[in-house]
Amino acid sequence: MTLQAGVFFALGSRLPCGLAPRRFFSYGTKILYQNTEALQSKFFPPLQKAMLPPNSFQGKVAFITGGGTGLGKGMTALLSSLGAQCVIASRKMDVLKATAEQISSQTGNKVHAIQCDVRDPDMVQNTVSELIKVAGHPNIVINNAAGNFISPTERLSPNAWKTITDIVLNGTAFVTLEIGKQLIKAQKGAAFLAITTIYAETGSGFVVPSASAKAGVEAMSKSLAAEWSKYGMRFNVIQPGPIKTKGAFSRLDPTGTFEKEMIDRIPCGRLGTIEELANLAAFLCSDYASWINGAVVKFDGGEEVLISGEFNNLRKVTKEQLLNLMVERKYLFQENSIT
Repeated sequence: MTLQAGVFFALGSRLPCGLAPRRFFSYGTKILYQNTEALQSKFFPPLQKAMLPPNSFQGKVAFITGGGTGLGKGMTALLSSLGAQCVIASRKMDVLKATAEQISSQTGNKVHAIQCDVRDPDMVQNTVSELIKVAGHPNIVINNAAGNFISPTERLSPNAWKTITDIVLNGTAFVTLEIGKQLIKAQKGAAFLAITTIYAETGSGFVVPSASAKAGVEAMSKSLAAEWSKYGMRFNVIQPGPIKTKGAFSRLDPTGTFEKEMIDRIPCGRLGTIEELANLAAFLCSDYASWINGAVVKFDGGEEVLISGEFNNLRKVTKEQLLNLMVERKYLFQENSIT
């Protein structure tokens, strides 16, 4: 999972005895990482180019929380390249400014940076006022800011629970409600998008605050899709599965051990990419998706359906074992039904 969307890879970062960690990220942002993709991944190559036509967001304003790094940065870069005037927000102003300058220099479109801690409703209110002042009312709002950590649930303190739920659930609510009220007042609509995770629907041990908060975000998005569409607002959700980001993988999975385990349980045989998620986000926020409202879109290469199926591990049974089983029960099967 990404740092924004899912489990921190601490459990997969232990090295076998006697092996020193290898430095896969030695040259800036160039990823020097071994390829552990499964054979079937050749059928599902990731496309890196923009899906939508040029200038699809010309004249539109996009507000992205957590826009300085990872998925937020990727979505901002794509929206900006398609003509949007982007405003990114997070707690770290130095990171925001660097990202804003980098993307703006690449796309030629202005990217504004506003420092904001989404846990603070007063700060959110001031941020929204500044957003409207510098760029106008947003046409696109992406709630991407998040936090997470792994912990046995019995060891969680009230402060640990509050930290995650304040960022993920309350922060998303504060941003959504403040912008929504301003849009209603101005009689303007917008497309809202929340980035959650596949375990928001299923639940997951060891990340209970995150799972609970993300589930709340999804319930809020679907509820507002029903209530606020009369004001011209749409609300959708993306549930990302494992997406390869430099930060998460370089720090927490330096040997690639856990990456291989993840790929083994993804039917498409590979991890997702930031560019693919950015394309999906841009589509859902575009006029091409104006009839998509209240949707929760899984974006995980089939991981959730595989781990949910009781008998899906039978895919590990060899053809020889399966043929022997079928011979024993040949009256149940067509002859030559397996090659």
